[in-house]
Amino acid sequence: MANSVPMTTREAIKALHQRGYSKRKIARELGIHRATVSRYLGAGKPPDPAKCTTPAPGSEEHGGEGQSACEPYREVIEQKLGLGLDGKRIWQDLVAEHGFGKGYGSVKRFVRKLRAKDPTRVWRVECGPGEEAQVDYGTVTNLVGGRKRRIQILRVTLSHSRKGYTEAMFRQDTESFIRGLENAFRHFGGVPRVLVLDNLKAGVLKPDFYDPELNPKFESFCAHYGVSALPTRPRTPQHKGKVESNIRYVKNSALKGREFNSLAAVNSHLRHWEKTTADHRIHGTTRKQVRAHFEAIEKAALQDLPSDLFPSFVEAKRRGHRDGYVEFEKAYYEVPVEYISREVWVRSDGRMVRLFNQRLEQIASHPKLEAGCFSKTLGCTGGQDKLPQTTRYWTRRAAEIGPETGKWARGLIERRSEAGIRVLMGLVHQLHPQHGRERLEKACAQARLHSQYRLAEIRNWLDAPSEQQTFSFLSEHEVIRDLSDYGGLVGFEHDN
Repeated sequence: MANSVPMTTREAIKALHQRGYSKRKIARELGIHRATVSRYLGAGKPPDPAKCTTPAPGSEEHGGEGQSACEPYREVIEQKLGLGLDGKRIWQDLVAEHGFGKGYGSVKRFVRKLRAKDPTRVWRVECGPGEEAQVDYGTVTNLVGGRKRRIQILRVTLSHSRKGYTEAMFRQDTESFIRGLENAFRHFGGVPRVLVLDNLKAGVLKPDFYDPELNPKFESFCAHYGVSALPTRPRTPQHKGKVESNIRYVKNSALKGREFNSLAAVNSHLRHWEKTTADHRIHGTTRKQVRAHFEAIEKAALQDLPSDLFPSFVEAKRRGHRDGYVEFEKAYYEVPVEYISREVWVRSDGRMVRLFNQRLEQIASHPKLEAGCFSKTLGCTGGQDKLPQTTRYWTRRAAEIGPETGKWARGLIERRSEAGIRVLMGLVHQLHPQHGRERLEKACAQARLHSQYRLAEIRNWLDAPSEQQTFSFLSEHEVIRDLSDYGGLVGFEHDN
């Protein structure tokens, strides 16, 4: 007795067949044999046109005798193919934008015919010695330290000789990417002129084939080594085909089925494999041994390495707060006032924190702070220092005016303590510019003599006359009698 399938599977076979699925695809989707699909559909029996979502070829609903239902949309489909879209995406757009009522299969067949009539030619690209290196990542899963770990494999391949460098890492962050490239350059003993890379986030912020926006840290790295980065067009692996095939080669030849104690052990194995296996192979395209070709031709054509390594730093994009700070690693750094509410780049090398604008021009620098600290704050008196330091500062400013002012300032602090700080600020910023050093010295001397230590009393001494006023007396006046007139009043006569 032949094996039977559940009723739900039979219904699914019929439903998929009515939607235009082929028997092969129905079998693949449902996980059953194609002969089982044929048995339940009836061998050679076409679906009922009345129930079929995709009309039979030649019917009026299909589009006419021998005409695809996609024919009215030929120009639209050709435009979308020109944009690099695949058949599935084109079918989705036709349904959403044009109300296309047929299945994906009709679009797939139409697209296949268009490509057969007008195939896209891919030209082969070969580079001169030292001109280009292609960069890409691959992912493998290996036992590392007794447990399965996903490992990111960075592969850098010189396009002329196919000399390669491979490094394993657990992350694809910018710092790991840059250090891997730097190790590759040191391994090669020189720097290529161009790096062709995918649009990975560690290197490219905004993909654009003509003018991409690079990660600022990666851009600084390229400037340090004198290499130009050229990201490829998205979803075009043929633009870096040399390294794409190398990734498969590394996975299958070097890592597949192996176990390691640590990530360091993985990289040690990769260096040994590169030296003993990859370098000695005869490349299928160049027909030359990789290492011999590199040593004889390409190594001398590479640019010289810079004398120092690229500085190691951590960076991040931050926005200036309303209080004039940016937060980085839980510490707070002052930004120029014009960058409040604007984005800046923050870089730290462990000792200094530097701030850059969007053009990577430095706008500020600060020593590295501990978490919770501020690069600049104002104390309770309005100064940047604590109370004792602020008190000593203003006492010193007053003493710079003159010795009498300094003595008065010290007496003020002895009597009024921190409350005298603002008095000294008024003395230095207001009274000194208005009245000058000499007058202020005399006023402070008088105030100290009278034990007066308020700013109003200093002002009184400054407003007092600077010299004793003198009065002149009149010897003659109509209301003043002659002295002889007073003789009789006192009992004696004036003796002539």
